[in-house]
Formats: sequence, structure tokens, C-alpha cells
Amino acid sequence: MSLKDPKMQDNLTWWRGGVIYQIYPRSFMDANGDGIGDLEGITEKLDYVASLGVDGIWLSPFFTSPMLDFGYDVSDYRDVDPMFGTLDDFKALLARAHELGLKVMIDQVISHTAEAHPWFQESRADRTNAKADWYVWADPKPDGTPPNNWLSIFGGSAWTFDSRRRQYYLHNFLTSQPDLNFHHPEVRAAQLDNMRFWLELGVDGFRLDTVNFYFHDPALTDNPPVPAGEAKTLGAPDANPYTWQRHVYDLSRPENLDFLRELRALMDDFPGTTTVGEIGDDNPLERMAEYTAGGDKLHMAYTFDLLNAPRSAAYLREVIERFQRLAGDAWPCWALSNHDVVRSATRWGADEDPLAYPKVTLALLFSLRGSVCLYQGEELGLPEAEVPFERLQDPYGKVLWPEFKGRDGCRTPMPWEPSGNGGFTAEGVEPWLPVEARQLPLAVARQQDDAASVLNATRRLLAFRTAHPALVDGDLSLVDVGADLLGFVREKGDERLLCVFNLTGQARETRLPMAVGDALAGHGFHAERDGETLRLPPYQAAWFTL
Repeated sequence: MSLKDPKMQDNLTWWRGGVIYQIYPRSFMDANGDGIGDLEGITEKLDYVASLGVDGIWLSPFFTSPMLDFGYDVSDYRDVDPMFGTLDDFKALLARAHELGLKVMIDQVISHTAEAHPWFQESRADRTNAKADWYVWADPKPDGTPPNNWLSIFGGSAWTFDSRRRQYYLHNFLTSQPDLNFHHPEVRAAQLDNMRFWLELGVDGFRLDTVNFYFHDPALTDNPPVPAGEAKTLGAPDANPYTWQRHVYDLSRPENLDFLRELRALMDDFPGTTTVGEIGDDNPLERMAEYTAGGDKLHMAYTFDLLNAPRSAAYLREVIERFQRLAGDAWPCWALSNHDVVRSATRWGADEDPLAYPKVTLALLFSLRGSVCLYQGEELGLPEAEVPFERLQDPYGKVLWPEFKGRDGCRTPMPWEPSGNGGFTAEGVEPWLPVEARQLPLAVARQQDDAASVLNATRRLLAFRTAHPALVDGDLSLVDVGADLLGFVREKGDERLLCVFNLTGQARETRLPMAVGDALAGHGFHAERDGETLRLPPYQAAWFTL
């Protein structure tokens, strides 16, 4: 098939408007009965994932690691940690996913390594070895204190003293996650080569962890404080002093753009592959636009704008409007939940109808302009789990407890069955995190045959999205439908759709902002129209042709 063939072009740009299902391997399915999810377990459940109607999967890290940050501390970029299986298990997963028509994206955590990585062991040995400058090392101040005021996201200084070199090394996260020096060309080349390994194996793309953290200011200039009265926008909890600085010099440096171009050149050697970058920044939407515009850097990126607490119609309008103003040809990837934040059913919907509210938020998510990440269990409407301190695993939560309880509440095992260990692991086996009793009634087996379930609403919504090209990758224009509702027009070719959402628990009325045609069906929502007046019951949405 020629690359000029329209079907081939669609396959090459599958990611543009695609829906990607995020799998957290430790918690998806345990096939070997040790209480920890694994690659074989994921392979067993790929038919279920395909049944949702998604385009691909994103696997959180499964690489060799000491697991001090649960795989986000890599000690071998080219192998599978025995906890999850073998490289052959991954190849089997990849083959089965492709048989089912699912693309496979994998995490790449390239800004830092594990302390146990051979690169760091060599680098820390002395100041003259071949990898001496592969990490960010700096002399102490004359009084022995760290080189500057940069902070770790996980608490305290971003610098740790190493007695071998009598220098400090930089770590934006745990002390056991030293930052690589991306100013060094050999570091950039080595990481690109590691990614080429997986591309040659057949993966369809990468989710890039902390994609704006690769470079630092070589002068090590102190970050300024957040001025009094100004908002903290990084998405970290307020209890974390990391949010008290403007992160001008430790991340989002201009040199990163050239590296992203190098990365895009690699991806272009493998047509049909894609990248999605995670961006935590003081100006996240601006950075998203910068990193995905022009067709020569990232294909898409996501921020924490919809992964935080605000969720009113006014806030959502502001986020969309701001991105529209900045975007140009940039391409977003939206998410409401992931492995780092409180699940949206609790973060946004704690005081709402637990069955109806997740459906309408998913309807909104699947109607936005951009691609979508859907986190495992989100299609079930799972609430955040309560994990007692004595069962806590997340180092982030242990440091900031009790004001911030960490990320374990969104990482607990997937409930497949409505009892015991939820079908995640064998009965009598203690899972790595406790199964949340409140999630068991929402198990896949319980929802599978219930037409009114969140699971089947997700399937209907994804089928509805696929049937309407304007929803997949059409343009978006906001329209005024009143303060309590959110409305916009999606448009592609001859198809124009008005989309209106009521995220509240009260019925709302609005005057239609334009002449509309037929109300679309197939999504499972209900609205009432009387002439130019649209009435939306609680937690309902409407789509009209124009």
C-alpha cells in the first residue's frame, strides 16, 4: 500500500484524535499469583480493552528497576523487570495487541535514571571517568550547602551530596533518581538509541515522562519565589514547598526544543509512531502549544489543567479558550484521570451522582478537540481508594502525609469480579495494594451486562465518537450557552455539530445559540428541545447537527 493511499494516511495519523487506554501494570491483572500485576495478565485482558473501542494502550513502566518509585526509576532501559515477566512476554503482548487492532505505547523515563543504573555508578566513581559528566554534578557552596535553591518535587532540596566526588548531584524527584545531563551530546544519543531499540521491536509510540525536565540552566541560577497573591499552577499539592517557586531555571529550558526535534526525526524513521509528552509547568498550556506546534517536535502533549480540582463550566471554558488562543497547529491530549492524581469520580464528582456524573464527564472528554487518555477503571466510574498509612507504598505520600496521601489511591488493583480480591489476583494472596471494597460493586463482571452501567456508556460514547469525524479531529469553537453549561461547535468537512453539557445536578435551560438540525442519537443521553429552548436534565448532554 502506498504512503499516499488515504487508508495508509489514516493509519499513520491514528493518534490524531485517537483514544489511548492507560494501563498501570502493577495493578491491572496478576497472572502468576504473586499479588502484583504483570505483562501476561495484561495480555489476558486485551480483548476487554479492545471491546471498549479505544485505539491503543499506554503501558506505564515495566523496565528493570529497583522500584523505589515503582518503575519510574529505570536501571535497564532495554529489559523487562522480572516482576512483570520477560522480554518475550512483552513481545507476546505486542503481537496480541496488534492482532486486536490496538496500538501499543510505552512509557519512556529518560530525564533521570535509577541510582542503581550502571551509568550513574560509573559517573559517581570520580570526576574523570568516561561518564563523569553524564549527570548534573555541582560543587557545594563555600559553606558546604547545596549549589542553589532548587527543590525536589518529592520534598526537600533537589541536591544530594556524594562523598566519592565531594559534589552534589541533581534529582528532581527521589534522591535515588539522579538527573541526566542532557547538555551532553552522548547522553542525548544514548537515550535516543534506547528508544530506537523499542521502535525496532514494533512499539507504536512513547509517553514521555516529565518531558519538559530534560535540560537545566548550566549557570544553576536560583529560582524566584511565586509572588504573593499569584496562583501556583504546577499541579503539585499546596502542602509541597515545590509549588512556592517559579520554575524558571530547572525545567522547560529553551534547549529542550532542539532535542525534541532530534526525537521527532527518530520517530519519523518509523512511520505511524507517535509521542505524547507529560508537561508540568508554570505555564502548561503555553508549553503544550510550544512543544507540539510545527510538526517537528512532539505529536501531542498533556498538562494537568483537567487533572486538578477546578471543574466548573467557567473553568473548563477558560482552559479551552486559552488553549484555542495559543494552539495554532498544536495538538493536545486530554485526560481526566491518571496514575498520579485522585480519580476524577472523586476529585470532581465526590458530591455528585456516582453513576450519572462519570458518564457526562466522559461525554465531555470524548467531545473535546484533541486526543484522549482514558485511565484504567475510569470506564467503570471507580472512586478514589482509601489506603491506610500502614499499607502506603508511594514515597511521595509518605513524605507529605497526612496533608497529601500520595498516589496509591488511584493505583489500587483493577476490580474484575465483585468479591474478594476482585479477580485481580488469586484468593488468599495479598495484593501489593489493598483492593478497595467500595470499588467491588463496580467490577467489570457486574457492569458488563448492565446497559445503564458506566462501562457500557463508555462503549456507546466511543462508538458515537468514532462515527462522527468532527468529534475525532475536527475544529472547535466555543459558544455561549449560559454560565452553568458548556457548549462548543465541532466541525470537519461538511459535518458541523453543536455539543452542550450539563455537569451539574440540577436541570438547566438555555436558548440555543444558533439554528440546529437533528438531535443526534446513539450516545445514551437525554435532552428536551422546545423551539429555541434547550432543557438539559441533571448530568446530561446533547449533540445537534448544524
